[in-house]
Amino acid sequence: MKRFRIIAGYIKPYWFYAVLNILFNVLSAFFALFSFVMAIPFLRVLFKTQEMVTTTVPFVLDMESVQHNFDYFVSSIIVEYGDGGALMMVSVLVVILALLKTGFKFLANYYITPVRVGVVKDIRTRVYRKTLRLPMSWFSESRKGDVIARIGMDVNEIEVSVMSSLEMIFRDPVTIVVFLVSMFIMSYQLTFFALVLLPVSGFIIGMIGKNLRKQSMKLQNQQGTLLSILEETLTGMRIVKAFNGERKMTRKFAESNQEFTDIITRVYRRRFLASPMSEFLGTLVMMIVMYAGGTIVLNQASPLNPEAFIAYLIVFSQIITPAKAFSTGYYNIQKGMAAFERVEQILDIEVKIKDSVNALPVRKFETCIEFRNVSFAYNSGLVLNNIDLKIEKGRTLAIVGKSGSGKSTMVDLLPRFIDPVSGSITIDGQPIQDYKIADLRSLMGIVSQQSILFNDTFLNNIAFGLDEVREEDVINAAKIANAHDFIMETENGYQTNVGEAGSKMSGGQRQRISIARALLKNPPILILDEATSSLDTESEK
Repeated sequence: MKRFRIIAGYIKPYWFYAVLNILFNVLSAFFALFSFVMAIPFLRVLFKTQEMVTTTVPFVLDMESVQHNFDYFVSSIIVEYGDGGALMMVSVLVVILALLKTGFKFLANYYITPVRVGVVKDIRTRVYRKTLRLPMSWFSESRKGDVIARIGMDVNEIEVSVMSSLEMIFRDPVTIVVFLVSMFIMSYQLTFFALVLLPVSGFIIGMIGKNLRKQSMKLQNQQGTLLSILEETLTGMRIVKAFNGERKMTRKFAESNQEFTDIITRVYRRRFLASPMSEFLGTLVMMIVMYAGGTIVLNQASPLNPEAFIAYLIVFSQIITPAKAFSTGYYNIQKGMAAFERVEQILDIEVKIKDSVNALPVRKFETCIEFRNVSFAYNSGLVLNNIDLKIEKGRTLAIVGKSGSGKSTMVDLLPRFIDPVSGSITIDGQPIQDYKIADLRSLMGIVSQQSILFNDTFLNNIAFGLDEVREEDVINAAKIANAHDFIMETENGYQTNVGEAGSKMSGGQRQRISIARALLKNPPILILDEATSSLDTESEK
């Protein structure tokens, strides 16, 4: 229930559409009720039990005056046009009321659509923004495929399961309340009896739906695992083929896929149980009410006459439909809540690397960078221990050491991709935690070990992160990085798409584009993390 309230909070920006939806649902419910109640005069005329009323009474907003004046209207029609004319009049009136009912129902659904799609859009945007703010250490411990599954498939499941039930949430309670009030007016004894039966059927449905949520959580987790295996296969396809790993990866995928299939089979079977179970319970309740009401009418223990009892049953049958929709919607919501729980796990992650309350702007680098007793540890243990280092402006410093000794970790501390567990890092004597993160990183140009390119043009990859960049400056940076010549050999030059992660280029070419990107920024601090590992001798020089 807590998570559903959180999702409901996303509706606030769309409150106007929600109000219109509720208004049109109320109007639709009222006209639906009137069209069903018209069965009473229809049956009276048909069975010729209509009492002729020759006078009207002053109109008052109560059942007796409305009924009396309507009976007068029907009596007048019978006198002037006969029973056939009265039946025609009632039939036409029912059609008009049905047209109004369906028209308002369309308007209600029309205005719920912006709410439904808007809420999902906001959730997806919020999850994506939160992902961008998470520290690099979180991504090193998480499976990329699982993250993609949460942002894509899980959010989509919220739209399919939860938001599709919004129409039910806003429509069906209104319908049930309007119909229940009319049933109380018609026979409060029979309605009290019916209200005792409905919660019992709801409890049975709730017990089945409770287990569905657990299975749905397993399903979403397994879906993330399956997507992770697929992502790893596509990313490492060259290694898979080079080491004849097709059979191993096929077996791994097949095992995960089979487990996913087993779970989704159980979930679907429980979901398919919702409709027949609610239909059976609805029929059972309907028959019990029909038997009890029929006994009351036969024994004449109530002022409820046969025509009114039939109308009562028609109205009550219309409550069964939204009640069934409620039970089906409950199953869907349980499945959607499992997906939202996984999404919420990302939203609830505490972002420890963030701007301090009174973060300072920084626009330039003046004197020096200094590490003071800096230590850092991963889950596997301590990597950096009491590092003291001072780097003057204008100095080039090379950090050497064996693999895994902490060189990249030390470099990642400077732009605050990670924060030290102890000690401090200062720029111009000020701890970097005191600066705004965006300003701090704007002082730096970074070329990482792995060349990261986007599925875009050469121009946009080199100019990434900068606004209003002149093409001449991009070309000049590419020339310095020895990338201009091979770029111009492509079909469209700087407007050529580099492919997924730069797949259309060699490793050395990708690295040169990364170097050009850092040089174009022209930062006062340039960080090269084995930036020439893939270059030939000429490009390295």
